[in-house]
Formats: sequence, structure tokens, C-alpha cells
Amino acid sequence: MRRRAALVGRAAVRRPLLTAQALFWRSVGKRVRSQHRLARALVPAGLTGYDAWVRHFDTLSEADRARIGAEVAQWREPPLISVVMPVYNPGSRVLEEALRSVRGQLYPHWELCIADDASTDPAVPRLLARAAAEDPRIRVERRPENGHIAAATNTALALARGTYVAFMDHDDVLPAHALYEVVKAIRRDPDLDLIYSDEDKIDADGRRFEPHFKGDWNPELLYGQNYLNHLTVVRRSLVEAVGGLRPGFEGSQDHDLLLRLSDRLDPARVRHLPAILYHWRTAIGSGTFSDAFLARAEAARLQALEELVARRGWPHRVERGPLGFNRLVRALPDPAPLVSVVIPTKDRAELLRVVLDGLLTGTEYPAIEVVVVDNGSTEPSALALLERAAADPRVRVLSRPGPFNFSGLSNDGAAAARGSLLLFLNNDIEVVAPGWLTELASIAVEDGVGAVGAKLSYPDGTLQHGGVVLGVGGVAGHSHPDIGPDDPGYFGRMVIAQEVSAVTGACLMMRRAVFEAVGRFDAEHLAVAFNDIDLCLRVRQAGYRVIWTPHAALTHHESKSRGKEDTPEKRARFEAEVATMTERWGPELRNDPYYNPNLARAKALFRLW
Repeated sequence: MRRRAALVGRAAVRRPLLTAQALFWRSVGKRVRSQHRLARALVPAGLTGYDAWVRHFDTLSEADRARIGAEVAQWREPPLISVVMPVYNPGSRVLEEALRSVRGQLYPHWELCIADDASTDPAVPRLLARAAAEDPRIRVERRPENGHIAAATNTALALARGTYVAFMDHDDVLPAHALYEVVKAIRRDPDLDLIYSDEDKIDADGRRFEPHFKGDWNPELLYGQNYLNHLTVVRRSLVEAVGGLRPGFEGSQDHDLLLRLSDRLDPARVRHLPAILYHWRTAIGSGTFSDAFLARAEAARLQALEELVARRGWPHRVERGPLGFNRLVRALPDPAPLVSVVIPTKDRAELLRVVLDGLLTGTEYPAIEVVVVDNGSTEPSALALLERAAADPRVRVLSRPGPFNFSGLSNDGAAAARGSLLLFLNNDIEVVAPGWLTELASIAVEDGVGAVGAKLSYPDGTLQHGGVVLGVGGVAGHSHPDIGPDDPGYFGRMVIAQEVSAVTGACLMMRRAVFEAVGRFDAEHLAVAFNDIDLCLRVRQAGYRVIWTPHAALTHHESKSRGKEDTPEKRARFEAEVATMTERWGPELRNDPYYNPNLARAKALFRLW
């Protein structure tokens, strides 16, 4: 499967490979305390970055090959995997390399189903005929006329007899253990319907670069882009049930297929394999539909999402988003639900004035009430501001003096609120565009959504919050911290709405019913830190999704140095809250499903080091 439209992002790497890393360090007898020292340790013979990672963690030894071969030989009733490959005028060298990579699979129970889409280069049918004569597992059908990639792929699919089909392009390369890893996952869970892996790219010289280390199943992200891409393996009966690939969607035909499959997929039957199991060739001359006709590919991608919306009977609309990715714009119910904005505050009138002005005069949303929870303000300017604000019928001020307890203050504000939607908002937030609250509310009202978070940036435009990644820095950290305002993030992640494990309580919306059902903020054990993470994890535990959207963008005036635990009392409180989180959520903190475990966790920068 291919969508060769350029994804903007940086390189960066999941679970099986962590074992390899641990074994490596054990073998050399080292314990590296920082990602920087790890990177320096991986510079043998001038290798750096991804090249060094590949050398140490993603290169099969002869012992590895022998072990895999022996393991496969013991498997009873191994499933047949049908690799389907549409072919049209590839260079002989790259086609031969693609065929050789399939024939070199350490898992031998495959068939390669090839549709030659009426190639005009006479070398292509000769090469394919020779390959089929040499290996009975290779089956070739030549189409009488060129029908483009969707039609050719369907011809290849018609040849398939395997329980699962793997999609491959005519110039790409499968590493020798690719199908072995896929079948190993199927053996562990025979009910799987869709399996996908991480991938990288190879150039004309076979050099590997720009790896894409993905997260687990994320339908919200899939609306915007085909992040699954390669290697994707699907139960054949499911592909047939949706009618295969659709001509007319060329350039985004695989994205269209995945969106149609998503109508029928049970998330429990989707598996992401955190390993590089596909090498995507970018050599000049192997051009694809998406390269040559990017606008048409984007239009096809948009149409695929529009048809999904129509199939599901949603009142939403679809539009072109940043960088040409899809954007799903949800419709608000009519009438719009009341949003109760809960703002804990103390003094700092200059901050509170900005957020109140933004809510009451700078936000296009028809039903807002603001509940200001005052934690004992004493400054005259703050008291005067609170008195003026309370004169607005949309604003109520609750007096809650005493020791600062964010969870308790937020719970009190929620209890006093009248809205069916609750928005917990810091007092140092600035509204910069009028539609932000509509975006949050339109997502939060969905039955399957438990919490929604916004894109928060510092006044200088650098990113403060792009969702939360578990395990970063110990408990949790913000995704893509401090990237610039024009940086789209790792493979475009910071310009597309997506499911995440948690969002910050600085701007967190949820339905009141969900908030009450999961037990509100933990005011006893998490008074200051991690209460938002804990709440989001309980939301997910209850079966709801947590979504972060870049289309609700706000400025957060929090100082980049704020939050230091610089007194004995603060440090003791913080350590107790860390202990609460690790005891309560230890396994979850060690495995964020949306952050590839091969990536560094000192910060959530989506990098190897």
C-alpha cells in the first residue's frame, strides 16, 4: 500500500526492540544514565543517529536467523500470507530487489500475487515470468490494459488464497523477518483483523533513513492522514467484504480502504507491531501517483473521509486542513450545550482579566457560564476585578480560601456549575481565535469521548502542550515541547487531531456525566500535580477516548520555569504525588500506546536520543 505524498516530520523508533537494547547494554556491562550518553556510546566507526541504531538494534545476526527458522519450523498449521503487488514499469533493478526481499523471508508460508498493469517496458513481463518459473509461490497475471494502482491491486487480490493479505509496492523492500513478526502476532491472537508496523525509507543506494515509529490504533489520527501506511496486513475476508480498493481514489486508495475498513474494525482486533518491517523506496525514477498528482491525491483523501461521514450519518463536514491533511469539523448540537468554565485563581488580576475578556468578548460560543473559584485573593486589584466580573450574569465567583489544592478547587467549581460540559481552565490562558470553544465542545459531546484538550503555546509561539505522553520524565510530559510555531511536529502530528493518553488540566473539557462517573479530581492524594493525568487515565479506563486538537489554539502565559519544587514542603508533596501515580498507574506509565517505546522518554520529542 502506498501514499507517497510527503509527510512533514523528523526521523525518530517499539516493544520487541526494547529487549534487544536491554540485551545489548547487558552484554557490554554498561548502565547509561542519560539519552545523551547513550547517543555518544552508539558512535562506532563514525556511525551516528539512525545508522547507529540500525547497526545495533535492527540488524539480524546469523544466530537470529537460525533461531527464527527453528521457531517457525515448530509452528503447526502456519497461515498463508498473500503478498499483493501491483506492478507498472518499475526499473528492473528495484523490481528484482523487491522480489528478492519476498523470496528471502524467514517465514516461508507466503504467496506473492502480482498484477502487471500492462507495463510497456518489455523487460518487466520477462522478469516476472522468470521469477514465477523459479518459485511456485509467485503468481502473476498480466492485465490487458493499464487501470492504475487500485484496479491493479484488485487484480492481485483476486489471485490471493491466504487468510491475510500484505500490501507491497513494486519497488519497496521487506526485511527478512517482516512476515515472521506478523505471523507471530497472529499466533498470539488469532482473532486479529489488521496488523501494521513501523517503516523507514531507502534511497538509491539502499541507505535507510527517516524512520516512522508509530503509535497504536488511533482512528482520530487516521481521519486526518494514513499514518498506518506500511507494512499493513489485513484479513482477506475483510478486504473482500468492503470491495477491495476503489478506482478513482488513486494516490489515496490505501487511505480510502483503511477508512472503509475502520467501519467494521474492533479496536481489540488491530495490532501495531513496533518494529521496522518495511523499507519504502524514494529513489528518483520510481515515481508514484501521489508524487506527480498531489492535488488529486489530496482530493481523493478528502472524498474518502467525506464518504465515511456520510456512511455513518454524521452531521459533520470535512475540509482541507494544514499541509493538505484532512480535517473533520464536527457539528454542534442545536441548541448548543451550556459550557461551564471553571477557573481556580488567586490574586494575579493581570492574568485573570485577560482570560475573562477572552471568554466573554473574544469567544464565539452561544452558551457560556464562568465559575471563578477564588482561593483567597487579597490584592486590591484582584478583589476589584472579581467584584466587577460577578456583575456579569454569565459569571459567578466562589470564595474558597485555604491551602492551594487545584483538585479541590476544580471539584468545587464543577459542583457549582450548571453546564452539561465542564471546561477546566487556568487563569493564565489567553484566547487568540474565536472558534476554539466550539471546536472543543463539538468533540466533547460525542458519546465515546471522555476528555478533550487544546493546543497551548507560549507567548513567543513555541509549543507548551500538544497532548501528554505517559512515562516521559518519570510520570508524564507534554508532547513536542518547545517546538516552533511553524513546526508541524513528527510526521505532521501537531497539525492533526488525534487520540492521546491524557491532556493537561490547564485546558480540559469533558461532559459533566463523565466527570462524575469517573470520580472527579483526586483532591486527597493529588492536590497539585498529576491530577489531570490521573483523571484522564480513569476516563480511558472507563472506556472513553481522550482527544487533543490543534484546532483549538490558545496562548498559555505560564512561565517556562514555573513549577519548580524548590522548598522541602513542595518536594515532599511532589514526591508523594509521584508515588501515588506510580503505584496507581505503573503499567500504564511504562507503555503509552500513542508513543513508540523505541523513542526517548527524557522528553517527548519523538526522537531516538
